[in-house]
Amino acid sequence: MATDPGYSSGPSAGGGVLILVSTPIGNMSDLSPRASSTLETADIVLAEDTRRSSRLAGMRGRLVSYNDHNAAGRLPLIAERLSAGDTIALVTDAGMPGISDPCFRAVRMALECGARVEVVPGPSAALTALVASGLPPDRFFFEGFLPHKPGPRAARLREMALYPHTIIIFVGPHHAVRILSDILEILGDRQACLAREMTKLHEEYIRGTVSSILSIVSARPPRGEITLVVAGAVRVRRAGGGAGPDAGCDGEESGDAAEDAAIHSD
Repeated sequence: MATDPGYSSGPSAGGGVLILVSTPIGNMSDLSPRASSTLETADIVLAEDTRRSSRLAGMRGRLVSYNDHNAAGRLPLIAERLSAGDTIALVTDAGMPGISDPCFRAVRMALECGARVEVVPGPSAALTALVASGLPPDRFFFEGFLPHKPGPRAARLREMALYPHTIIIFVGPHHAVRILSDILEILGDRQACLAREMTKLHEEYIRGTVSSILSIVSARPPRGEITLVVAGAVRVRRAGGGAGPDAGCDGEESGDAAEDAAIHSD
């Protein structure tokens, strides 16, 4: 069966290359030498925020804004430059491109043009929070940002209520109390970890039950971008012999008050 040339991983038909470059999520020392070199040599650099990305080491290429608001209008430019054989680097404000941003559209356009797509891997807020959370990392579900409006957000959380895997959610700095309250009401009082300012000077992880974390952030609203990691639902054997969803992360129900208290880590 013939392979669609637009999705081949081999040499690009048009000669152009789109390179997705992961950038630091806080600590600028985490920019890799390969990432810096790529940004320096690319013909153009697509950036979610050109002012922010201009501070990256090695940024010598021509910066072009590419974000949720103008992505559709930039696609013809991407196609034109790739068809001409240019190398285009793509960065977001922080972390790996393609995670909760419009990078996906650029990748699809590059593949449809017969261009090659490469990745310079690096920092990821989702994975950093996951491995530091203390929750099972072997299987997880990345949700990204929940809907802003209460109705759609509640509906989405209800869909996630029986997901058995650890859940990763991005949360804006001013929405933590609202999101945690909804999670507590709909998903129950599960184990969770709120991570903020990761890799920065004021990096903080708040671990415990959703209710205990909610109590902390209600008294002291967190600053900075937040990644929330929540335990998946598990099925436990009830006294009557039936199985039901439980909010624990280890398959056991526990009334131990010590486990219900938040562990606050700076």
